[in-house]
Amino acid sequence: MSAPTPEPAEPSAVPVTPAAPEPADGARASLEALRSEIAKAVVGQDPAVTGLVVALLCRGHVLLEGVPGVAKTLLVRALAASLELDTKRVQFTPDLMPSDVTGSLVYDARTAEFSFQPGPVFTHLLLADEINRTPPKTQASLLEAMEERQVTVDGTPRPLPEPFLVAATQNPVEYEGTYPLPEAQLDRFLLKLTVPLPSRQDEINVLTRHADGFNPRDLKAAGIRPVAGPADLEAARSAVARTAVSPEIAGYVVDICRATRESPSLALGVSPRGATALLSTARAWAWLTGRDYVTPDDVKALALPTLRHRIHLRPEAEMEGVTPDSVITSVLAHVPVPR
Repeated sequence: MSAPTPEPAEPSAVPVTPAAPEPADGARASLEALRSEIAKAVVGQDPAVTGLVVALLCRGHVLLEGVPGVAKTLLVRALAASLELDTKRVQFTPDLMPSDVTGSLVYDARTAEFSFQPGPVFTHLLLADEINRTPPKTQASLLEAMEERQVTVDGTPRPLPEPFLVAATQNPVEYEGTYPLPEAQLDRFLLKLTVPLPSRQDEINVLTRHADGFNPRDLKAAGIRPVAGPADLEAARSAVARTAVSPEIAGYVVDICRATRESPSLALGVSPRGATALLSTARAWAWLTGRDYVTPDDVKALALPTLRHRIHLRPEAEMEGVTPDSVITSVLAHVPVPR
């Protein structure tokens, strides 16, 4: 969805010096360019790209779910290459230890003292690849980092860089040797984005790019360059915080979340944290589309990726083929929309 075209200014007999562009306008342009840059490497995953941009605006984390080979890792790497931010990647495996992620105290024989060696979590953008392949103990090592933006080692809290975003990937079909994320950790992700198989035309475009020499391991050769940085993010976040939310919209968000708690298909509905997350993502989407106020359509647009991982199906509903997405879609169809 593109920003609405501004109305032309009324003509004036007196020449007027054009006003300098607002910082927020430049930030919006930079983030639009960010989406275009990622498209140089990733074909046909616009909703996932938009979700990552929304997460950056909301200071949230993203869980990317899709079968192998649909460019989940490439998507995050392209995002990192398009930003002037530090990035690190961790391949989660069954033998990965918490200290391998957060860091640990290392003994220095020269000084006869222990010094802290930061782990890969001390970065702006952390790619947690196949997060469900590591045991719960290591998964839990990210909880404090994701929620508090700090890591505590030996009783000493150490703040993480700002901005900080975790982009985790997982495979939804291969369960052997995996450890499903607990509800407490799933709730720390702002968005759960599904990365589907591409359409036939998109897949043809992917093959054409590879035939023309595209190398997914060399994004610089693909022409991807940094187009946004911390200053753009800060200006954009300030503008999102000024996006107006009417009492009717706040009530609409609450009604949606309360309706999930009353659904007969669910054992666990959306918590108040989920309602806060939905309001935040709707504000970010409203600003990205060029408005300074939130509409019900903004809430509907972000309801699925914001809420699908925050509800828990009853076993009997799951056996009948009910999915989290179908429950949320039904709720959106039945909750009255404010006018």
